[in-house]
Amino acid sequence: MILYRLRCSKGHEFESWFKDSKTYERQEKKSLIGCAVCGNGKVERAPMAPRLSKGSGKKVEVDKPAAEAPTASAPAAPSPEQQQQMAALARHMPKELREALLKVRAEVEKNCEHVGDKFADEARKIHYGESDKRGIYGETSEEEAEELAEEGIEFGRLPWIPRGN
Repeated sequence: MILYRLRCSKGHEFESWFKDSKTYERQEKKSLIGCAVCGNGKVERAPMAPRLSKGSGKKVEVDKPAAEAPTASAPAAPSPEQQQQMAALARHMPKELREALLKVRAEVEKNCEHVGDKFADEARKIHYGESDKRGIYGETSEEEAEELAEEGIEFGRLPWIPRGN
């Protein structure tokens, strides 16, 4: 597995995992990679600091990217249409990746508050100090996600892998 920092043509940066560099190149060529913020399909690799491994197996980050600043909210879950697409993709992804994404989903559900389709409103309240700072997750439209990004409200999108087979 390889992690790439990506940037869309609108300037949004995000990270994504790929089986290998050839998989990334194939998906990029077919415009299968969408921006995690706005959904834009024009994506390219962005500069990324290397991660070096110590003998103990622990990762050491050398110079964290600026985009990894603390966030006011947890990732927004994708829309119902995106969930259907993710379910289809999940059936064809490597078992290890599916298991990792299911663990991420479990951690988000365990540690964050589900706010449903009020994600954009609640993220704004947290960002502007009108609500307690805490991790949240929920659903938002592409338009709402773009507005949040334009306002400088940090959030992320995760592939919301359905449980079960």
